[in-house]
Amino acid sequence: MQPLVFNAAVDRLIDLALEEDIGSGDITTNHLVAPEAQSQGTIIAKEALVIAGLSVARRVFERLDPHIVIHSDVADGDLVPKGAVVLDLQGRLAALLTAERTALNFLQRLSGIATHVRTFMERIADAPVRLVDTRKTTPGWRVLEKYAVRVGGAANHRMGLYDGVLIKDNHIAACGGITAAVQRIRAQVSHLTKIEVEASNLEEVREALTAGVEIIMLDNMDVAAIREATAFINRRALVEISGGVTAKDLPALATTGVDLISSGALTHSARAVDLSMRIG
Repeated sequence: MQPLVFNAAVDRLIDLALEEDIGSGDITTNHLVAPEAQSQGTIIAKEALVIAGLSVARRVFERLDPHIVIHSDVADGDLVPKGAVVLDLQGRLAALLTAERTALNFLQRLSGIATHVRTFMERIADAPVRLVDTRKTTPGWRVLEKYAVRVGGAANHRMGLYDGVLIKDNHIAACGGITAAVQRIRAQVSHLTKIEVEASNLEEVREALTAGVEIIMLDNMDVAAIREATAFINRRALVEISGGVTAKDLPALATTGVDLISSGALTHSARAVDLSMRIG
């Protein structure tokens, strides 16, 4: 699994979340707690879950107390039982209280995605197919949510519009057809860049293959049509399935001989899991 790399975008997101919550100041904590009072805190799983985002939660607390001491006996990707302690904290009480909700928001959302993805992965077991995510992520959270997908055991599709060519139906319509679109982009991108084309029927599959694309995305096809298209392609291009894929679809789709299954549900349909923080 690729580790989470903190970049300026992630740090901006953390700062934005804290700024959104704190505003001009934590009016409750500031009036109840002495600024230098010290305390301990624990973050506890209130249900069984796959933990993800520990380093993000750590960074939230460190933003408000650079000297905070944080310890964990679990790591991202671990399945933790209900009642397990996922983080031990020791530092300024005011910082613990003020950072609590923001840290939990990140941890609950990312762990929710990882837990959700793990249930998808269990459906395909050892099938020779790769499950990947999409760009259907929460705006601003893409790096984190795609990291959580990897923690859950799946893989990432392209990160954004900048790191992969995917010619979709509207591109095809704008260019007057698959062949024209592929020829136009092939003339302009590096010879090292792979080209993927979306196809919704066997005729489009044939045209994409004739155009020499490296990857063909079978969009919203039923299992019978997928099998027919995959047999026709016959390993001359990588084959991806996309379009409304849910966990219950995976066992059947994994037997069709495709290389990739992409599902926006990995991120957009994951619920936040339940974690809480206790002081003292």
